[in-house]
Amino acid sequence: MNYARNPPNSAKTEAQAEMLANRLIKRRKHLGKWACRTGAGVYRLYDRDIPEIPLILDLYEPSRAQESPILAGAIYKRPYEKDDAEEAAWLGAMREAAAAALNINPENVILRERKKQRGSSQYGRLADKALRREVCEYGLRYRVNLSDYLDTGLFPDRRLLRALVRRETASRSETASCNVLNLFCYTASLSVAAAAGGAAKVDSVDISNTYLDWARDNFALNGMEAVLVKEGEFFTRAGSAAPFSLIRSDALQFIEEARRRSVRWDMILLDPPAFSNSKKMRDDFDLKRDHGALIAKCLPLLNPGGVLYFSANVKGFTLDTETPERGHFRRKLSPAITNITEQLRDEDFKGRRIPETWRIGSSPCGGSGTK
Repeated sequence: MNYARNPPNSAKTEAQAEMLANRLIKRRKHLGKWACRTGAGVYRLYDRDIPEIPLILDLYEPSRAQESPILAGAIYKRPYEKDDAEEAAWLGAMREAAAAALNINPENVILRERKKQRGSSQYGRLADKALRREVCEYGLRYRVNLSDYLDTGLFPDRRLLRALVRRETASRSETASCNVLNLFCYTASLSVAAAAGGAAKVDSVDISNTYLDWARDNFALNGMEAVLVKEGEFFTRAGSAAPFSLIRSDALQFIEEARRRSVRWDMILLDPPAFSNSKKMRDDFDLKRDHGALIAKCLPLLNPGGVLYFSANVKGFTLDTETPERGHFRRKLSPAITNITEQLRDEDFKGRRIPETWRIGSSPCGGSGTK
């Protein structure tokens, strides 16, 4: 089958297109059955499996009968240069191959170029096509934007963390009210999972109005009303009254104010960016450098028996619990620390890198992130 339309090096491109198509057919045959059985509405179909085809592709299954599957992903910057015409022809061939392999319209194969980002640019708008869908996941619904941003709003490699948060919130809510704080909440998918688990209160903090509006939509899709709260209002009695609050704030400043006012939660969700120097923030943030101090400031915000889930989505990360200038949080606070990364590795991420995740605080609730 000739997927390429006369690009340079067409024989090589056609061979790569054939390899990609075969790989996608094999993966979907296996993962499609698994996703249907478990209720995973989006899953990782391809992740640079073939070195010369540096794509990451996620399949979004339709949530409504009239919809078709969409394959969305990115090409990572190559270690060698290609001119724009050759790259465009190559991507076109890969798009056609993927569409043919999955029996979908080529227009439903959406590819972006992914480069290393620093600062807040990773959250910037790349286009204005507004190709939005709803994703169903274990009975919950989330809105994704497949065209306009580097990320779509829902990370499939966090699927089992969402399930774990939902289950543990439900378990805690059986005996007492459970209040949850989600810092750097992005589109608040973890917050929605906690609310669905029965959390009495979920407070979600992010510096972006765009993503807080998106978070409100995610709550609404699941029949819950989340209220946008201004940074200066949350710590007043009126501002903190809503069960589900979306707070626009620099998370680092929010933590300091919460510490000053002795506000406490039963669960804290902490999934910070690798780096941020947004103009809206007081200081820049580097995850490798600053995570110890960040965790040390968050742990006193937990009620007795509380737990903090900390994730680090950066290569070569090592959890620093001892360096004094970085928080020294193990010696100061003596929390139980458990690496739960493998517990959160789902079927579509076997053999692939996922964010390192730790459970810090009280003894584990037991079990794994089940559906």
